[in-house]
Amino acid sequence: MKRNDIKALQEKTAAELNKQLSELQKELATATLQKVVGKLSNPSRIQVLRDDIARVKTTLRAQQLAGAQQ
Repeated sequence: MKRNDIKALQEKTAAELNKQLSELQKELATATLQKVVGKLSNPSRIQVLRDDIARVKTTLRAQQLAGAQQ
């Protein structure tokens, strides 16, 4: 996910963000397991996945706070 995709994240609904979050978390778990086994071809992928998860969580939280203020 590129940084300019943050606007695309902000346009998604909470359900879509939760779905994307679960997919990213599964992918991170798989990548972590592959790293332990020694089959991960791109170790920097783990950090990218963590960053993407943080972006999705931040967007979800911002939507929750915006909904609480209304």
